[in-house]
Amino acid sequence: MANLFAFTYEEKKRMAAQTAAILEEEIGLKGDAIQAVYLIPEIEDGRLTMEQVKERYDDQVVRILHGLNRIQQLYQKNPVVESENFRNLLLSFAEDMRVILIMIADRVNLMRQIRDTERVDAKLEVSQEAAYLYAPLAHKLGLYKLKSELEDLSLKYMEHDAYYMIKEKLNETKASRDAYIASFIKPVEEKVKAAGIKCHIKGRTKSIHSIWQKMQKQKCPFEGVYDLFAIRIIIDCPEELEKMQCWQAYSIVTDMYQPNPKRLRDWLSVPKSNGYESLHITVLGPEQKWVEVQIRTERMDEIAERGVAAHWRYKGVKGEGGLDEWLTNIRTMLESSEGLEAMDQFKMDLYEDEVFVFTPKGDLFKFPVGATVLDFAYHIHSKIGNQCTGGRINGKAVSFRQVLKSGDQVEVLTSANQKPRQEWLSIVKTSRAKSKIRLALKETQVKDGLFAKEMLERKFKNRKIEQDEATMFHVIRKMGFKEVSDFYKQIADGVLDVNSVIEKYIEIKEGEKTVIGDNQARSASEFELNESKFSPENVNPLSDDTLVIDRNLKGLDYQLARCCHPIYGDPIFGFVTINGGIKIHRIDCPNAPELRRRYGYRVVKARWSGKGSSQYSITLHVVGNDDIGIVNNLTSIISKDERLVLRSISIDSHDGLFSGNLTVMLEDTSRLEQLMKKLRTVKGVKQVERI
Repeated sequence: MANLFAFTYEEKKRMAAQTAAILEEEIGLKGDAIQAVYLIPEIEDGRLTMEQVKERYDDQVVRILHGLNRIQQLYQKNPVVESENFRNLLLSFAEDMRVILIMIADRVNLMRQIRDTERVDAKLEVSQEAAYLYAPLAHKLGLYKLKSELEDLSLKYMEHDAYYMIKEKLNETKASRDAYIASFIKPVEEKVKAAGIKCHIKGRTKSIHSIWQKMQKQKCPFEGVYDLFAIRIIIDCPEELEKMQCWQAYSIVTDMYQPNPKRLRDWLSVPKSNGYESLHITVLGPEQKWVEVQIRTERMDEIAERGVAAHWRYKGVKGEGGLDEWLTNIRTMLESSEGLEAMDQFKMDLYEDEVFVFTPKGDLFKFPVGATVLDFAYHIHSKIGNQCTGGRINGKAVSFRQVLKSGDQVEVLTSANQKPRQEWLSIVKTSRAKSKIRLALKETQVKDGLFAKEMLERKFKNRKIEQDEATMFHVIRKMGFKEVSDFYKQIADGVLDVNSVIEKYIEIKEGEKTVIGDNQARSASEFELNESKFSPENVNPLSDDTLVIDRNLKGLDYQLARCCHPIYGDPIFGFVTINGGIKIHRIDCPNAPELRRRYGYRVVKARWSGKGSSQYSITLHVVGNDDIGIVNNLTSIISKDERLVLRSISIDSHDGLFSGNLTVMLEDTSRLEQLMKKLRTVKGVKQVERI
């Protein structure tokens, strides 16, 4: 009962009395509904509280006023009322049908009273609501007189010139139209009755609003609307003779006047889903004018006039099966002697499978029960759904798992760093959201796969290893992956270490080589590591150095990334993995640019603080002349330093050169720089670099 006009208390009381009169005289409501209407001005003016109403009046009065208050709250969300969804939401919110009837009566009364108001903007808004919301509701309830009045008055206020043009044209043609209707009816009535069919025939002029709609739809002037009126033949006969006599009447009319076969509507053989039965035909009458003729029985006419759906769907006012049946029951109650008592106990259970929610702008959407904020986000747009991190319902922050309720105002919160996850499929309810999530997951998998593949190829290239596809496929199978995409996904997510993949590749590749005999030359590749202090048992794998992560956080569990092997003294950053742990990378890690670009929200600051007795694993790539003596010199330098531990050495020689990887345990970057400087002084060494 939203009202844009500032009425005084006395004016509100007068308006309430007028609304009550419409309810009683034109709709047929009495008792609690009338009492509730008279209490509205008292409550709005603060002269009566709902608590006082509960103490003094019947529960049904309280229930009606509660329903009206809920509707008022819907209006405060600034909804767009030009939608079927909003009409349905009103019905589901009202609970008691009398609330809707009061709203219709109140709007009819308001439309009658604002004729001379100077508030043009308010008059326009009220009229738009009458046309889009209240007139269709009245139509669904079979309140045809009120429906036509709402439509005509709204047209009068919104399209003043068009309304009065049509009204004047109708007045000008009334006498000739009445004469034409009489001349059409008389011979038809005589022939139908002569055939032994008991009936009465009447003509009705279409409403101004209906004519205006025809002009708009057909894009023609008033003179171009040929069906300004319709003829209705209503037959009185037993039910078993209905179809036969209707078709008899049809035959008589089409024998007298030429029919338009394209305009035949046979709802006798197959009634409409709502039970509407009738024969509609358009014929070319006297003076070559097209005339619509409707043929039905008294029983059919009664059902149609009751409002079950005389023209609901035909005129484009869409309804739903449950709604049709429910409103028919309500209309029957209103027309029966016990109706008002029955309606007191009638509780609406429509739309138990649907919820209606608003956007912040007032747009209204329908979802199945159980739908979540994430469903809402995907309904708005795929990108919004993919980046959804949560939402606000009626201003309160909620998770995107939050289930929606009718009347909620929903706002979606997003982040550019968010991306869909597999578990989202179990959160959403609508098939639309599920299909969009599956599509996004597939696209993400492809992107992550390409990223992981490129990263792996780069690592192979850095270690001067030529990658063979057949061997790589063998590696993937050996590591337990059935799908190549799963293998690359684990690399992209940081679950699978690239270096372990390369080691597995080397192992398989070496296993495929065949032995062809002893080499005569003593190549660097013949070097055998002397097990003693070089043994892995002497390695201290635990770090007691202090690492500060993000905003001075200490004591967090972390792992040193295997892709870049950071050690104490390296500029570093932290990366939050999918399982919540933190991996420490060097700032110059080859994967750093991609991690920052794709997962910037998971990157945290980190720095070394304090110094313990920790040792770190570092791999050096050495290239030199192919001479076993050079390798002995290299290992000798390491063995002479008590603070260095050689974990492993791998050597490959070809074309007179050797290349090898030395894995050493040391304390920090300063110790590393000293070691690399010494190794570069060995005669025959051409290159020493950190991997």
